[in-house]
Amino acid sequence: MRSIEHILWYLETVLDRDLDLTHVAGHFGLSPFALARQFAAATGWSVMRYVRARRLSRAAQTLCSGKREILEVALAAGYGSHEAFTRAFCDLFGVAPSRVRSGAHQPIALVEPLRMKALNFVPLAEPRFERRPDFCIAGLGERFTFERNEGIPGLWQAFDPFVGRVPGQVGDDTYGLYCNPGDDGSFEYIAGVEVHRVDDLPAHFHHFRLVARDYVVFRHLGHVSMIHQTVFTVFNQWLPASGHQAADAPEFEQYSADFDPVRGTGHVDLWIPLASR
Repeated sequence: MRSIEHILWYLETVLDRDLDLTHVAGHFGLSPFALARQFAAATGWSVMRYVRARRLSRAAQTLCSGKREILEVALAAGYGSHEAFTRAFCDLFGVAPSRVRSGAHQPIALVEPLRMKALNFVPLAEPRFERRPDFCIAGLGERFTFERNEGIPGLWQAFDPFVGRVPGQVGDDTYGLYCNPGDDGSFEYIAGVEVHRVDDLPAHFHHFRLVARDYVVFRHLGHVSMIHQTVFTVFNQWLPASGHQAADAPEFEQYSADFDPVRGTGHVDLWIPLASR
């Protein structure tokens, strides 16, 4: 895929156009999920949240001049009404646009264009390449976005009592699977285990069968809370230099049976599907 710098540059050039995630992804030949995943890993933002923040920051700069009416600025920023613009503006900056226009406010923190070179890579373990046959993961699942995924730790807490007791469970490792992407960049996350049958799973369980494919596997170094740094480095340093390309397919984290982030035991491997060369 194009580098995140290319995507950021493109977004800056088209901020004044009618954009959605599908349009941006299509411009780069990606699915909405693939773009959302890689953009979030690189920047910590969702694509459209970043677009909205940049539009509102431009609007704030325009309002500071006091030369244009708020509704005119709102329409230029892609909002259909004064009320919708004011609500979004207050959510981002904590101050009403009318106060910014009148000058009766303290300076606000604008969202400036991201410069990816300011972000740091982290050391990676030596990757391994594996061909994994098809297999099935079953467990508790919910839909999330990369902008709102705070519920994933709670999903693991709810699943923990089932580990070792899931009908048809294979092995003792657990898996965090990203699958079933939506056109809005959302995804289903399943906290689960590998199973060899699904006919007698609990009624509220979700399951997903992964087809056989090639993966590059990285062992995450450090605490699991910082795994996003490993993902960022893989997608923005290792992959561009490797000659490989990530496939538009589910990826997953595999946690060893003795994994315990509190005691610091065990390990987690990040499995990235690779496109055929």
